[in-house]
Amino acid sequence: MIALLGLLVGVVAGLFVEPTIPLWLQPYLPIAVVAALDAVFGGLRAWFEGIFADRVFVVSFVSNALIAAVIVFLGDQLGVGGPLSTGVVVVFGIRIFANVAAIRRHLFRA
Repeated sequence: MIALLGLLVGVVAGLFVEPTIPLWLQPYLPIAVVAALDAVFGGLRAWFEGIFADRVFVVSFVSNALIAAVIVFLGDQLGVGGPLSTGVVVVFGIRIFANVAAIRRHLFRA
């Protein structure tokens, strides 16, 4: 629960502070955000299923964001950054929709 509270505080602080993102980091930030959203929805799903563990959530949150950023970085180095970024977004998008569907089934018992 503390992790979710910290995430909420970070998002609100980011909205009010409006930090500038360095140019070299801009291609990786959206991918890291999508990966982090996957961890958030996975954590919500685990919470609804009664198996939430805060350590697993934090590790998943950080590792998803880092692994996605590394994959995109390697794609940039190999000259296939755009298609690889699209692939990462598609994979995490599928996972996000699967988690949201499980949350919806739990909430509406359908």
